[in-house]
Amino acid sequence: MKLVRKGKISYLQPAKISPGLIAGFSTRNGGVSRLPYHSLNLGTNTDDLKAHVEGNRSTFARAFDLPLRQLLTVKQVHGKDLLLIDEPNLDLSHFNRVEVDAVITNQPGIMIGILTADCYPLLLWNKQLTAVAAVHIGWRGAADGLINKTVKAMTSHFSCTSQDIIAAVGPGIGADKYEVDRPVRDAFRQGSGFWNEISRETRLGHWNLNLALSCRLQLEQAGLTPDAIEDSGHCTFTQPEMFFSYRRDEGKTGRQMGFIMLDKQRSA
Repeated sequence: MKLVRKGKISYLQPAKISPGLIAGFSTRNGGVSRLPYHSLNLGTNTDDLKAHVEGNRSTFARAFDLPLRQLLTVKQVHGKDLLLIDEPNLDLSHFNRVEVDAVITNQPGIMIGILTADCYPLLLWNKQLTAVAAVHIGWRGAADGLINKTVKAMTSHFSCTSQDIIAAVGPGIGADKYEVDRPVRDAFRQGSGFWNEISRETRLGHWNLNLALSCRLQLEQAGLTPDAIEDSGHCTFTQPEMFFSYRRDEGKTGRQMGFIMLDKQRSA
């Protein structure tokens, strides 16, 4: 992925992006928020001033010549439900409080976003550009099989195969900085996520967890080809100049966004 400057913001752009698609992962730079949320905090679920968050979201949307009303983020709850938007919506505001952790759409001109500060934002699109998805992957989503569920929904609703799908895994907390305990281990063992491959015991009852690798393994299991999966390679915890990190900043932090949109002009 390469770092792109657009307007006042900067973001990581996937290498496999194609004409007709807008996608990437924002950094924390280019906004108006003050410490400890400096500066492009896009998260509405923080203690940052509402006016600052609204200003940041407006700045972000303007960078893509997008009306703010067409930027959609939902209420993420670390669950396994998803939202499917497959028809035009004049007002997206009624989706803002929907409790889901993945959004899929075939509608051009709607930018769907996932807010993170250590969890992994996952973007999916098919080669024909008939559908896109944004997925929030923390340890619960990984253990609950949310990735496979999202891929199946894309293929069943939008007439594509898993081999048609391309994935970009955004910045998240690296394995060396992400220690978990037995309840997390048990959730993976009872669910999905390739526990043995992604964990390394650090001390009794504690393990380092590689969520980026879990994303890749689950995407391959869902049928994506290995060369269709791109990982940003960035750790939110160890790069404070670029990213917010919930663990590093002990909860007092902002949110960056993984975002994707089918270009309305391209599809017209």
